[in-house]
Amino acid sequence: MPDVEVSLVVTDLDGTLWHTDDQLRPEVVAAVAEVQNRGVPLLVATGRRLASTRRPLQAHGLSAPLVVLNGALGLRWSGERFHSSSFPVDEASEVLDAFERVGLEPVVYIDHPTCEVVLGPSPDTHPEHARVLEPDALRGDLREALGATTVLGFGLIGVEHHHGVAVVDAVGERATTHLDRSLDRPGLVSLTVAPRRRSKWDGVLAYCVAEGLDHTRVLALADGPNDLELLDGAAVRLVPEGSHPAALERADHLIGRARDGGWAQVIDHLG
Repeated sequence: MPDVEVSLVVTDLDGTLWHTDDQLRPEVVAAVAEVQNRGVPLLVATGRRLASTRRPLQAHGLSAPLVVLNGALGLRWSGERFHSSSFPVDEASEVLDAFERVGLEPVVYIDHPTCEVVLGPSPDTHPEHARVLEPDALRGDLREALGATTVLGFGLIGVEHHHGVAVVDAVGERATTHLDRSLDRPGLVSLTVAPRRRSKWDGVLAYCVAEGLDHTRVLALADGPNDLELLDGAAVRLVPEGSHPAALERADHLIGRARDGGWAQVIDHLG
């Protein structure tokens, strides 16, 4: 039975809408179309940067407003912004100090007209990740970039677990860290660092204000540790089987795994 009359569907991507972005089951594509055909707004909220969010959605014939980089930016599909949240320069510098103390060089995500990231001389993110970033990257000194650009976040994708833990411990309370499995690189983890108290839910609230939607009737589908505030804020929480334990604890309903097309079960909960 439906839970509430849903005002907005908010979905995570990796591990929720899809397992990896090169495959999206046809029943999920059909369910996305059904949500939109019913006139229920759909919002994507992801830890990904803008380009790596738009490109796979576009490849699958999908479009929706976006909250990217764990609440850093909120944009309509046209590119018009409804939300922005960045690091204060001093806090960004403290985070970079923490990476340097454990001997790791992060990717720095930035707000820039032509580029999305800054790569230093020897980034410690997975080489394949660095290769994918290259077309959208500036190469340069990370310390200089902090003062010259608006910093949205830091990341290391596809690294050894102990490296991720070292960064989390070094950053401490200076920022919000998210450490999770790397879905497309088994045995490795992904780490993202956002400003303190920033989350995907901030972008959701901004979108509700912009569109005149009731934020107390949000349905959220999500699976990871960077989704906890989103799940806490939502009225209806759908969590795929096999998700992070903290996400599973918050589930109102379990749905099938992303690789099995579980997202399509959203239709049963629209109200």
